[in-house]
Amino acid sequence: MRKGVGVLSAAVFCMMLTAGCQDRVGHEKERLPENNNPENVELVVWGSEEDEDLLNQIIESFKRKYEGEADFQIVFQAQGESKCKDALLADLENGADVFTFADDQVNALAAAGGLEPIKEDEAIRSQNLEATVKAASIKDKIYAYPLTADNGYFMYYNKKYFSEQDVETLDRMLEVAEESGKAITMDWSSAWYVYSFFGNTGMEIGLNPDGITNFCTWNQTEGSIRGVDVAQAMGRIAESPAFLSRTDEEFLAGVRNGTVIAGVSGVWNAVAIEEAWGKDLGAAKLPSYTCRGGQVQMASFSGCKLVGVNAYSEHYDWANKLAEWIANEENQTLRFELRGQGPSNIRASQSTAVQNAPAIAALLEQSKYAQLQRVGGKFWDPVAEFAGIIVEGKPEHENLQELLDKMVEDVTAR
Repeated sequence: MRKGVGVLSAAVFCMMLTAGCQDRVGHEKERLPENNNPENVELVVWGSEEDEDLLNQIIESFKRKYEGEADFQIVFQAQGESKCKDALLADLENGADVFTFADDQVNALAAAGGLEPIKEDEAIRSQNLEATVKAASIKDKIYAYPLTADNGYFMYYNKKYFSEQDVETLDRMLEVAEESGKAITMDWSSAWYVYSFFGNTGMEIGLNPDGITNFCTWNQTEGSIRGVDVAQAMGRIAESPAFLSRTDEEFLAGVRNGTVIAGVSGVWNAVAIEEAWGKDLGAAKLPSYTCRGGQVQMASFSGCKLVGVNAYSEHYDWANKLAEWIANEENQTLRFELRGQGPSNIRASQSTAVQNAPAIAALLEQSKYAQLQRVGGKFWDPVAEFAGIIVEGKPEHENLQELLDKMVEDVTAR
């Protein structure tokens, strides 16, 4: 935890949006002890609830590594990685010292002064996959430690029902599921997944130079594929009795009770799905879908998990050492073994075990059609609302172009 640091003003926050400043906090960081009098070091670590056993194991190995150099009291607290930014910025001074988070939050955390550039960054650049270094960077300065290279999604399928050829197109997969009386799921209540249908069409979504607002052309009326073409294609998919829009939790429940034989998800569910399907577990890149009379390869958002160090940490240097320890090759390998998550560390990612993991192989194949997730906060709700109308079969009550125009208007609002 940290004490006695003033609250950032709104003016400073705005200045930080340029993400070029360093040493925002302005406090003198402590040096690691150079004598035989161990200091008391209290640190709080935030991570996902599912990672509690893993992170506690890593914390214990860190304490053994530096035994005698400090008297450590390190506490793990569960905090969802997708909401880490919001929780931390609500009270930077009393937030975690070290935290894992999704890479799309790095800009906001740095802008608010929660992250500082990592000065000793050459090792990070040389030891981690280029895409993960880029995800952890702002204007070529690294603000966090890359941890995983697997924050994306692909298609899980049950080999009892599908061949490798079947999973190449969504049309064929739906046919198989209909004939079997089973279901295929994808979460259309999440704009993260809905991006799949627009991302490979020539239409665009992304951040404006201000780093806050979005640009979006998903309602375009010209070109080889128009917004209404995608909306119509999604409508046809939703009409299939074999298609269900379901959350990750509902997808897993269907896998376990046998009603779901395929679904779009990520590596975080690999262990649970293997427990349910065993040797019948299959994983592949996303299929293509029919749009305006042709096949369009489904796209995806890509990203990674990062380990951050709170710039307001009272024991910043020790917190930095712990973050580096959590993200090192050995512990990324351990993370893969215990949680099935793909390493960002180059050597760890090249291991035989990682290369032979079906989920990791599928993610790597899908990465050819993926875009680094960089969107502002106003992207999520309008896109989810649009997809909800489509999946409920209500677009006949709305002009599709008007529906798309409204979505884009809300996504790009300032």
